[in-house]
Amino acid sequence: MKSFNGQVYDIVARIPAGRVATFGQIARMIGRPRMARFVGYASNNKNSWHLPWHRVVFKDGSLCGEGFFEEQFRLLKSEGVKFDKDKKVKMEDFQWDPDRDNVPLDIKDFPLVF
Repeated sequence: MKSFNGQVYDIVARIPAGRVATFGQIARMIGRPRMARFVGYASNNKNSWHLPWHRVVFKDGSLCGEGFFEEQFRLLKSEGVKFDKDKKVKMEDFQWDPDRDNVPLDIKDFPLVF
C-alpha cells in the first residue's frame, strides 16, 4: 500500500503536458479532499523533483510562489497552456480531466496507508 505522498506522486506523474491540476483536485482524486495543503507539502520532497510539479496550480489558476513562478510560467507556456492578463491559467480550457484526456484513473490504484 502506498503512502499519501506516494499516491500524490502517482497522480502528478500522470498529468499530461499541456494540462494542469490543482492541489485540491489531486487531494480529491486520492480520496482526501481536505488535504490540498499536504499535496503542496509533498512537492517539497527532493525525491519527487523529477515529477512535472509545474503542472500543479492553485484552484484559481494562480501559479506557485515567487521562487518557482517564472520557471513554472515558462514551462507551462512551452506546453501550450494559455494564461489570462493576470498570468493565471485559463482553467476552463486547460484543467486536466482524466476521462476527457484519456488518462484513466482507478481510485483502487491509490490505497491509503496511515
